[in-house]
Amino acid sequence: MSDKRLVQLTLTATMTFNGNWKIDRNEDYEKFMEKMGINMVKRKLASHDNLKVTLEQTGDKFHVKETSAFRTLEIDFTLGVTFEYSLADGTELSGSWTMEGDMLKGAFNRKDNGKLLTTTRIVQGDELIQSYNYEGVDAKRIFKKY
Repeated sequence: MSDKRLVQLTLTATMTFNGNWKIDRNEDYEKFMEKMGINMVKRKLASHDNLKVTLEQTGDKFHVKETSAFRTLEIDFTLGVTFEYSLADGTELSGSWTMEGDMLKGAFNRKDNGKLLTTTRIVQGDELIQSYNYEGVDAKRIFKKY
């Protein structure tokens, strides 16, 4: 592949993910959170957290700002480089993101039990679809650009 084509592909991916995204709907998210061990009260609150995500990509580096009814968090990561992250319920993770085609793929291990949480992000039309898998339970959070 030529350098020019590689730059074009990187710019396309950059343009795809960059932007402000607001949660629109969830699929099986409460079931997923239950499998993660999150109590019922926190699951109910998280299902209606009004999450907003801002994604900014520059090459292989990402800046992510998450704003919800519960917290605001800013994260910087580089593709393929392990980093630490805490979920809103306090669950601590360690892992990394990679880019496969037009999809971001994350693999994170829980620090408390070592179990794997996988996640993907892909843009389809005007939606950012974030999918999760933990111990065989799948869920999705679908965001719209705003």
